[in-house]
This record gives sequence, C-alpha cells and structure tokens, in this order.
Amino acid sequence: MRIRATVAAVTGALALSALVVPAAQAADAPSGNAAFSAATADGTTSTAATLDVTFSNMKVNNGKNIVVGTTNVVSVPVTYTLTHPSGMDTSDDNFASGPLIYRGSSVTSPSNEIISDDPGTCTATSSTTLNCSATIYIRPAEGDLSNADAGTWNAGGLAITQNGDSTTQGSLGTTKVQRYSKLTVNAGPEPVYKGKTVTSTGKLSRANWEDGQYHGYTGQPVKLQFRKAGTSTYTTIKTVTSDSYGNVKATATAQYDGYWRFSFAGTTTTPAVSATGDYVDVK
Repeated sequence: MRIRATVAAVTGALALSALVVPAAQAADAPSGNAAFSAATADGTTSTAATLDVTFSNMKVNNGKNIVVGTTNVVSVPVTYTLTHPSGMDTSDDNFASGPLIYRGSSVTSPSNEIISDDPGTCTATSSTTLNCSATIYIRPAEGDLSNADAGTWNAGGLAITQNGDSTTQGSLGTTKVQRYSKLTVNAGPEPVYKGKTVTSTGKLSRANWEDGQYHGYTGQPVKLQFRKAGTSTYTTIKTVTSDSYGNVKATATAQYDGYWRFSFAGTTTTPAVSATGDYVDVK
C-alpha cells in the first residue's frame, strides 16, 4: 500500500493523494495501513490531533542535503521515534505512521510537501516507544518540485489508527533540497610552452525541475585551481564569475605539468561541485 503525497495542503488540512488499497486487503477488516490510505484518499485529512502520539529524533537523509537532478528518483531514508500511551495497539492491523518533508513555516499550510510512499517500519523499544524507519521518494520528472522549492525544508510526521484517529506534527528538524549541479573544464593549448598562457573554459549548470533540463548558473564565483603532476592537492589560482549563460573562463601562466579545474563552493539551493581536472603538458 502506497501513501504517496506530493500536493500542497489546503486551508486547515493536508491535501494528500493516496493509491487505493489492494482489493483483497480492502475486503477484510481495515488495517492501520488501510485506514491511513482511506483517511488521506479524499485529500482533506484533518490536522487536528486526535491521537496521543509524539514524533521525535527525526533524521532525514542521514543528516545530508538532498540533491535532486532532472530525471532520477531520489530515495531519502528517514528514521524517527514515536512515543505513545502504554497499552496502545500499535500493530500494523491498527496503526500506521510515516514521515514527510514540507516547504514553508507550517505543516498545516505548506507550499509543497512530500510524504513517504509507505508507512514506516517500526520496532518497539519499550511499552511506550517505537523506533521507525521509512523512505521518502522524490520524483522530479513527475512534477514533485518547482525551482522555487530549492532550499530549506522542514520535517514532520503523520500517524493514524484504523478508526481514523490521527495526528500530524511539524517542526521536527530541517533539511536542504538542492538542484543538482554540473561543472566542466577544458584547458589548453595542449601541450603548452613554459611561461605561456593556459586558457581554461567551462560551464556551471544546475537542474531545472520545471523543464527537466540543465541551465547555466549565472553570476556565481568559480575558482580556477591547479594540481601539479605527482601531487594530490589543488591550489586556487584565481576566482572568476560565471556569465549570463553559466560559462566561465580564466587564464594563467604555464609553469608545470599538471591538472586544471574549476571549483564551485555551492549555495543554499545548489551543491558544491568541482570539474574533473584537465591535464596539460608543459614543454
């Protein structure tokens, strides 16, 4: 049973989109997972807390930024703790929970949100505590994200019983969702005489989630770096700025055989990236 949700919330409620429970399962008494699906299927699940459970210790993507390109589905692991009253039935037949990430200041009125496809898998660690894990899938090719969504997202959770008692909790931490970046370099001439000019050209680009292409990232500082043959460390020679197409160009004086590359430090919306070094032989 999937509980995929990728649409924004309506006033006072989470607007969710869920897939139908398999017919064989629906024919039986509803399980917690089935109730989770049914409660969200009409897109108007109330955020009013009617279930006495609390989410904590939520960790999204192992604490790392979430980098999303234009086509590949990104799997985001999430772990969390659930605290509930002693004696509460938290079996799969009665109870289901799952993590979500949302854009905006409030879980009740996000500009975008993405919920795990499936409920979390939980293990009891005491009579009142569950340790859970789940996966959130981000599908850029299916319109899960717009370019404005790049940046900081908040973490939250949703829990429900087969009777429809539920709770939604936000502000459980933050994560960054970033637009995948690329950087190229071509250094020449090859070979070059010592003391002559080496010219390096390249392009800094990043994913556009709205048209599925990569476009130049303009006006960004990019470092020209050099690594002498036989060594392992790059040294920054100078910093240039990407033009209106994301192109970068820099010149330097040839002294030693070695590798030239461009390196970008990254921003809140776009991860750091370095081009693969281009070897130039010096005569």
